[in-house]
Amino acid sequence: MKWKVKPFVMSDTKRWKRAAEHIVRQRLHLTPIEALSPRSRPKDEAQGYALQTEVNRLLSKSGLGRVVGHKIGCTTPVMQAFLGIPNPCAGDVFEETVRHGFATLPRSGFVKLGIECEIAVELGRNIFPTDGPFTRDTIAPAVHAVMAAMEIVDDRYRNYGELGLPTLIGDDFFDSGCVLGEPVVEWRGLDLNALSGVTLINDKEVGRGTGQLIMGHPLDALAWLAQSRAARGMGLKQGEFVLLGSVVETKWLNAGDIARIKIDPLGSVGVRVIE
Repeated sequence: MKWKVKPFVMSDTKRWKRAAEHIVRQRLHLTPIEALSPRSRPKDEAQGYALQTEVNRLLSKSGLGRVVGHKIGCTTPVMQAFLGIPNPCAGDVFEETVRHGFATLPRSGFVKLGIECEIAVELGRNIFPTDGPFTRDTIAPAVHAVMAAMEIVDDRYRNYGELGLPTLIGDDFFDSGCVLGEPVVEWRGLDLNALSGVTLINDKEVGRGTGQLIMGHPLDALAWLAQSRAARGMGLKQGEFVLLGSVVETKWLNAGDIARIKIDPLGSVGVRVIE
């Protein structure tokens, strides 16, 4: 009698735990993240978000603190072309990575430090998965304030193209924090599509764009995030913020650089990079 050997199948729990430990270890030690093994690599975006949940649990425990906000990547044509990714992707932002107004960043704290020119919103109430379906109009009452923001990103990958989109999602899609501007509560009289964003490095303009680039309207991006999280049984919390996407292509910084993001008429934020 020949015995049939069943192929080993790793449970999702073990798979994401092992993959998350690999990603977090490299991320915290600033070792360029390499492609996961075929056995532990997420195969699609749904699996990427499952991996992200485990990665973020470990990152919170590592000292980054609780999740206080969210980011959406690839919501504008300029960023979709820059990364070669045609659809939005979401990640979380941790308490200890959030700065306000003007911040000092150590270049040594990143693999490849970059910034993005963003419009952000602060939520004034909880958004539950059952509140959907979500649209620009149905999501607007949940927005307490709008603000200028700079997303801090890190190209911490050996080759992000080889990692694949699901793994990038698992690692919060380049996110490494942000600098938030002053909340503008009286935002309802503003034309969000007409908001003009500009990135300056060492007082030189290096790119500009408008709110309309963000999925046709900035609040369409927020609706997309609410719908995406609802599909995974998750909502958004009062007091959290959301970075809606960059209207300017990512710009890379070196020690000695001073960079500013201006969103007219919301205000500006900036960083100084030291060694």
